[in-house]
Amino acid sequence: METSARGIRAVKISLLALAVTAAIQVVITVISGSVALLADTIHNVSDALTAVPLWIAFVLGRRAATRRYTYGYGRAEDIAGLFVLAAIAFSAIVAGWESINRLLNPAPIDHVGWVAFAGLVGFVGNELVAIFRIHEGKAIGSAALIADGQHARTDGLTSLAVLLGAGGVALGYPIADPIIGLLITIAIVLVLRTTTRDIFRRLMDGVDPAMIDAAEHALAAVDGVLGVRRVRMRWIGHELHADAELDVAPTLSLHAAHELAHRAETTLTRAVPRLRSAIVHAYPLAAPPPTDAPDRA
Repeated sequence: METSARGIRAVKISLLALAVTAAIQVVITVISGSVALLADTIHNVSDALTAVPLWIAFVLGRRAATRRYTYGYGRAEDIAGLFVLAAIAFSAIVAGWESINRLLNPAPIDHVGWVAFAGLVGFVGNELVAIFRIHEGKAIGSAALIADGQHARTDGLTSLAVLLGAGGVALGYPIADPIIGLLITIAIVLVLRTTTRDIFRRLMDGVDPAMIDAAEHALAAVDGVLGVRRVRMRWIGHELHADAELDVAPTLSLHAAHELAHRAETTLTRAVPRLRSAIVHAYPLAAPPPTDAPDRA
C-alpha cells in the first residue's frame, strides 16, 4: 500500500510538472506561430497522458487478491508498461517522419528565439520529470514507472531537437533542423531498446541474478540449513515473491523443520529488498551411502 501510494504520488507530481511545461509551450506557440513547435507541444501533451494508465495500474495494485486473481493485481503495472513502450515507439516514428519530411521539404522557421526558448523549456521540464520518475521507480521497484521516466526523457529529446534546430537556423544552417531531428530519433530508438528489454524481462519473470545470489547466501547462513537446492523469484508489479527449497537434517522432527523454514523465510525477506513474501520448503537430506558398501555394478 505504501509503495503504491508513493507511485501514485510520483505520477501526480510529474503529470502536474508536464502540464505546466506544456502550458508554457502553448503560450509561446501562439506568440511565435511556429508549426514545428505546435507539433512538439501537441506531442508532449498527448504523451504526458500516458501517465493515466500507470496511475490506474497503481490504484488497481492496491486491491486485495481474489479467488480469480490469487496473486493480486500487481501485473497491471506491466500492462501499463506496454502502453508506455507503444508511446515511445510512436515518438520515434513521429520524430523520424517529421525530420525526413523537413529534410525533403525545407520550411522557414519564424521567431527563432521564441522557438528555441520553448524547446529549452520542453527539454528541461521533461528531463526533470524523467529524473524524478526513474528515481521513484527504482525506489519502489516499479519497471513501469521507470519506463515512463524513460518516455519523458524521449519527449525531452524531441524538444531538444527543436532547440538545437532553431540554433542551427539562427546560425544560417537550416538543414541543421532535420539532421538533428534524425539524430534525436536514433537516440529515442536506443532508449526504446533498453526500456523494451526491461519491461519484457518483467513479463518473462526475469530478475537480477545478484538477487538470487544474495538469497542463496542468506539462506545458507541460517543455522540448520545443510544446503540450498533452488531459489526462484518473480516480480508482480513492484513487489518480489520467492520460493526456496532447502536441505535439512533427516533427523529433524516435523515441528523443528517447520520452525527452521520459518526462520529461513524471515531471513530471506530481510536480505532481499522489496521481497514481499517467500515460501520455503524443507527437505530431509538423504544420507550418503556407506563408504564400504559392496560394488553392485
